[in-house]
Amino acid sequence: MSTKELAKRSEMFPAFFDDFFRPWNDWMGMGKGKSLTTPAVNISETKDHFEISVAAPGLKKDDFNIDVEENMLTISCEKEEKKEEKDERYTRKEYNYTSFSRSFTLPEEVIKEKIEAVYQDGVLRITLPKTEQTKKAALAKHIAVK
Repeated sequence: MSTKELAKRSEMFPAFFDDFFRPWNDWMGMGKGKSLTTPAVNISETKDHFEISVAAPGLKKDDFNIDVEENMLTISCEKEEKKEEKDERYTRKEYNYTSFSRSFTLPEEVIKEKIEAVYQDGVLRITLPKTEQTKKAALAKHIAVK
C-alpha cells in the first residue's frame, strides 16, 4: 500500500466516526466546533521566568491540580457534571465528565518553591521564575566585529 493510499484511508475513518457520533455529540453540546481534546498549551520565556498558558474555558480554579515532583510539573483536571430534567412525559439525564493531564519537564534554572498559578478568563497561567544566576547569564551582549 502506498503512502498516498494510507493517508487517504486514515482520513476516511475519522470522518466516518465523526459522522457516526455527530447526533450524540450535538445532543451533549459537543457539536459546532467543540471536541473532546486536551487543552491547547503555550509556553513562553522572558528574562525573569517561563510561563505556561493553558486554554481551559468553562472550568473553575478548584478544578485544577498542579503538582511538582522532582523535575516534572503535572497539570491535571477532573470535572463531573450531572443534569436532570423531569417532565410529565419524560426524564432526561445528562452526565458529563471532563479530565486531562499534561506533564512538563522543568529546566534546572526554575525555582520550584516560587511557582505560581492564576486562572482567569478561561486561561490557566503558571509562572515559573528563574534563578538569579540564570537571569544574569541571560543578559544580552552585542559583540563588535573587528
